Amino acid sequence: MRLVDTHAHLDDVPDLPSVLDKAAGRGVMAVVAVGSDMESNRKTLEIAGLYPGRVFPALGLHPWELTNGGEAVAGLALAFIEENISRVVAVGEVGLDYKKELVRETGKELQHMVLERLLDIAGRYDKPVLVHSRYAWRDALNLVQRSGVQQAVFHWFTGPTSVLRSAVEAGYFLSATPACAYHQEHRRAVKETPLDRLLLETDSPVYYRGLDRAARPADVAGVLGEVAAIKGLPPEQVAEATTANSAGLFKLKLSEGHWR
Repeated sequence: MRLVDTHAHLDDVPDLPSVLDKAAGRGVMAVVAVGSDMESNRKTLEIAGLYPGRVFPALGLHPWELTNGGEAVAGLALAFIEENISRVVAVGEVGLDYKKELVRETGKELQHMVLERLLDIAGRYDKPVLVHSRYAWRDALNLVQRSGVQQAVFHWFTGPTSVLRSAVEAGYFLSATPACAYHQEHRRAVKETPLDRLLLETDSPVYYRGLDRAARPADVAGVLGEVAAIKGLPPEQVAEATTANSAGLFKLKLSEGHWR
């Protein structure tokens, strides 16, 4: 089975050659590597250059990073993303985060302004967006829809069914993470998302319950098994569908062989 990890922070993953070899050994044919600030965006482009046809870069500005310099830093990151937009398959990770501690430091207005500018870039260059929407599910969806962006992925979604239904009706995607092994709201979202709107991801190197180490792209094979069980479908069917979804959304040309 051929798999795609559609969301991994490879710039934070140590011993990357070994990690990617192990991923290939479990059928992971491609990884979408996401950026979250200026430094990680630069590193993500460098990593993608080392693994052409295997690692596909996305550049973004995570709402958590707005605590480090606010609007001024955001402006530099936005300029860098637009300068390198022809090299990426998506804009991400971007979004909103309404965790109380973060909102106290950044404010919702700044988060909205930055996301709107990122969505404008994605829309003008016809790039999908990878959306973080913790506790901000409806607002994030509304901003994406108002922007006119045609393709979006709601990453690690745990929001209400009403928002999920609206996202699916708009033609957007949801990505399943290793948390679908235990997180009831995420499991519900995976179950309710049609297979043709579903992707797989690890969000490496996040730690998940049940893993004694940080997640790695190879763990997307475990996500496949959990999704298949949740939806009551053969793993082969889920693998074929989610890989086709990924290839179509990100315009990936997947190839056989090894990482190195």
